[in-house]
Amino acid sequence: MLTKGDDYPLHQTPEPVAFAGTDRNFYDRYFFNGYAPDGSGFFALALGIYPHLNVADAHFCVIRGGIQHCLHASRELGMERMDLVVGPIAVDVVEPLQVLRLRVEGEGIAADLTFTGRAFPIEEPRFTHRIGPRTFMDYTRMTQNGRWSGWIEVDGMREDVGLECTGTRDRSWGVRPIGASDAQPHSPPQLPQFFWQWTPINLPARSVFFHLNADTGGAAWNTRAVIAPDAAGAADMFETPAAAMAAPLAPGTRWPGAATLTIAAPEGALTLTLEPLQRFQMRGLGYTSPKWGHGLYHGALEVEREDIVLADCAPAQLDNLHVQIVCRVTTSAGETGTGIFEQLVIGPYAPMGLLEFFDMG
Repeated sequence: MLTKGDDYPLHQTPEPVAFAGTDRNFYDRYFFNGYAPDGSGFFALALGIYPHLNVADAHFCVIRGGIQHCLHASRELGMERMDLVVGPIAVDVVEPLQVLRLRVEGEGIAADLTFTGRAFPIEEPRFTHRIGPRTFMDYTRMTQNGRWSGWIEVDGMREDVGLECTGTRDRSWGVRPIGASDAQPHSPPQLPQFFWQWTPINLPARSVFFHLNADTGGAAWNTRAVIAPDAAGAADMFETPAAAMAAPLAPGTRWPGAATLTIAAPEGALTLTLEPLQRFQMRGLGYTSPKWGHGLYHGALEVEREDIVLADCAPAQLDNLHVQIVCRVTTSAGETGTGIFEQLVIGPYAPMGLLEFFDMG
């Protein structure tokens, strides 16, 4: 089947672009977030394409007055991967690797936002993780900090995002669990475990990135820190696996509390202190959502609004474990900025004292 993508030099196999290898869990995803310097006005968008499931879905969220307003949409893909519109949510690539536009209009939520990158995107180390003989994840991700312009409207109340609004976007593609769960479990059965931390940080003249995937005992299977000055090209950034995050859990939760990140930078150790300002529930973008999980089939087109009262979220509920915490960040170099601390801890994780599946901090 020929599609719009076949008129571009994008092919990676002898087949048309509509076909993406043979793994049913192949996906291609956009993610964006943004926030004011004081952590207010947080918003986020995700759009995913699942070629073998013939599904596309998208989500947009904005926090106002302690309520996370969410717009969900899902449609049949029709095997057309170049169509980045899912019902009321659209992504426009204005200038590849530099400028993207988001458009939202539905269920009382609207937005028109433009992202401009601060430096060239970073390519993170390939994420490949197996559980026994089965591939659990195998994907590539690029990440980029940037500045926003535009506006967001909720139930008739429109607000400009402001000249100082910053945030992060990422693009990832490859294999990860999507759609309906596999009916056949791993052999022998294993207790689910996943540990993830990610901290993209916007400082006045540079960006800092850190991520960590680790096993039950705390051994990293993917980690790196990057320091990217504004306007830097790929060759102008510093990267190292020599970074450490000290982040005790907020009491009674698996959400991060205040944290300290230390990076072995060329000029000496760079220490960043993260102070939580605002919590965002990732299920609003489909992550771990029972109904709006990524790649689930909802028919030709389904659109739904969801309003989440953040103070009412039960920390032990499985679909509330995955969070992004907006943080004020200060550095040992005298800088002050704003960033995100994303964390998902499922199952045991000994370094935090989580020895059983449902243990809390």
